[in-house]
Amino acid sequence: MTAESPAQTVQRLFPLLAEGKSAEAAALFADSVSFSIPHPPGIPWVPEVDSAEGMRTFFELLQTHVQGKELDLHQVIADGDDVVLLGRMVSEVRRTGRDIDTAFALHTTVQEGRITRYHLYEDTHAVARAYFGD
Repeated sequence: MTAESPAQTVQRLFPLLAEGKSAEAAALFADSVSFSIPHPPGIPWVPEVDSAEGMRTFFELLQTHVQGKELDLHQVIADGDDVVLLGRMVSEVRRTGRDIDTAFALHTTVQEGRITRYHLYEDTHAVARAYFGD
């Protein structure tokens, strides 16, 4: 049996999150994680994260505040341990009922079968508009 590729490891994340399986999703992460999601101040679903347990907290907060509606993965770029996913996602902010509709890039790194980097880049203006209003 061959080992799973970094791209395969990362792509297992999305179905788990879609099913609300935060603990299982967090289990894909290493004990130490480099986490970054630039975001407007006051967004309640982006905590400080540096571990797999922190990723679980992030996923649970995300599910509390945001309902995923669409995820279109356009491209997966893999180079060694690094995997970059490019796509578009639409999510509804539960508090306001407004949608966040944004292109995204997710830069991940997988080492020894566990995700060690999770850096998400998205339209922070769209996030702020959906959460705080125009």
